[in-house]
Amino acid sequence: MSKLKTKKGVAKRFRLNKKGKIKYSPGGKSHLMSSKEPERLRKLRKSGSLKGRKERRFIKSMLPYGSN
Repeated sequence: MSKLKTKKGVAKRFRLNKKGKIKYSPGGKSHLMSSKEPERLRKLRKSGSLKGRKERRFIKSMLPYGSN
């Protein structure tokens, strides 16, 4: 059987933790920081995890080998 391909855009944006949950860090914090509120910038520092079951399944299909 041939190897499965990993979607590189997804691999750069999402990570799997040991329990199989999908971790991501929100976008919108690389430039134009002075126009954003300090509270918003603090919230952007934190990483989140995907909650929806459909979204998790979709992302996992694009990360066939669970790239960490």
